[in-house]
Amino acid sequence: MSERTILVVDDEEINRLVAALFLQQEGWAVDLAASGQEALEKMAGHRYRCALLDISMPGMSGIELCKTIQGNGAWQATRLIAYTAHVLPDEQAAILQAGFDAIASKPTTRASLLQAIQGS
Repeated sequence: MSERTILVVDDEEINRLVAALFLQQEGWAVDLAASGQEALEKMAGHRYRCALLDISMPGMSGIELCKTIQGNGAWQATRLIAYTAHVLPDEQAAILQAGFDAIASKPTTRASLLQAIQGS
């Protein structure tokens, strides 16, 4: 597993680019995926320390992607962070209950994004 490599998965290009910029400025190597399917393809060929997953994506949602990742033994060490605009307490509780390790709220700041991946 690459110690400072993260996969950012979001169907909105601007969200991918903002997260990538913040993370690269902190020394992370960043791979980008625009869908859950693309994320799975990238994960098949690489071990990520973290994956930042948008919750509301067409096709495979971030929660479905989280469960797929957790179901693969080779990927279980990947820290899963929900990247979402769902900020109500009950929404965040459901996200964490689905298996995410942390939540990074959108719109994000560098500080909040780094706080979410802290411990990675």
